[in-house]
Amino acid sequence: MRLFERLKTHAAEQWADYTQHDFVEQLGKGELPLECFKHYLVQDYLFLIQFARAYALGIYKSPTVADMRHSLEGVKAILDVELELHIEICERWGMQRQDIEQAPEDTPTMAYTRFVLDAGMAGDLLDLQAALAPCIIGYAEIGKRLHTMGCDKPDNPYQRWIQEYASEGYQELAEGFEAWFEGTAANVLTDHRYPRVLSLFEKACRLESDFWQMGLNVLQKPEI
Repeated sequence: MRLFERLKTHAAEQWADYTQHDFVEQLGKGELPLECFKHYLVQDYLFLIQFARAYALGIYKSPTVADMRHSLEGVKAILDVELELHIEICERWGMQRQDIEQAPEDTPTMAYTRFVLDAGMAGDLLDLQAALAPCIIGYAEIGKRLHTMGCDKPDNPYQRWIQEYASEGYQELAEGFEAWFEGTAANVLTDHRYPRVLSLFEKACRLESDFWQMGLNVLQKPEI
């Protein structure tokens, strides 16, 4: 069994909680409150800035030039495509780049990004990939599922978001990452090491769920 499928099998509960979170389901139905999506979108922009740094760390951690190129493509995809998508969507609702970039990081954003960076700093390329995998491949799975369900209809206010992650370009990016992940594992993964890789993968899935929940929590009023 390929490593990613093995990880999904052993972390099935965490993977399902993440990829089928209520935030995702409401988004797919077009029922997600706009304030929830806007908060998520701003935080995801800040998250992606740190994610780009994690990919850059991947260049340093790469044992081969080919690995370095894979990491570089990840940096470019975030800086040239994903961040600009967020700006495009935010501007529809009057949110400007300067305001977004100066927004404070929410606690789940800090927890997730620092976890990924720490995994890469403390470990090697495989550890970093295990921490990155749920986000990169998970968004592709979510986008494809919502598209297959017909959720990217013109009357869905989140159509553009769904279409981006269901797009051929993003699907290819995720497939390329998975192949890269599998290639690294083929060279360095051992049975003794697998539990650590699984632990990193599970934690990243839980942090993804927390990230979605952060968006929903915007509507919760503090108790007086």
